[in-house]
Amino acid sequence: KGESQGTVVAGGNGRGNRFDQLSYPRYVFVDRDHSVYVSDCGNHRVMKWMKGKKEGIIVAGGQGQGNGLTQLSNPLGVVVD
Repeated sequence: KGESQGTVVAGGNGRGNRFDQLSYPRYVFVDRDHSVYVSDCGNHRVMKWMKGKKEGIIVAGGQGQGNGLTQLSNPLGVVVD
């Protein structure tokens, strides 16, 4: 049987574009180090939350919607190898 109460590990501070917020998160990936990656569709970025941190870091995109090297367009999935 699993836990009866969850713990917020990413976002949780309303919708927005700060490092402690998400806007239309779509997919989540958890790596071996228990870091959480989230495709943040509304902000055109992929965020990473390291275990125990209150804010994430941008690991892809984050410079608006587009096809430039620092841009994404509505990222829907995320897998880290």
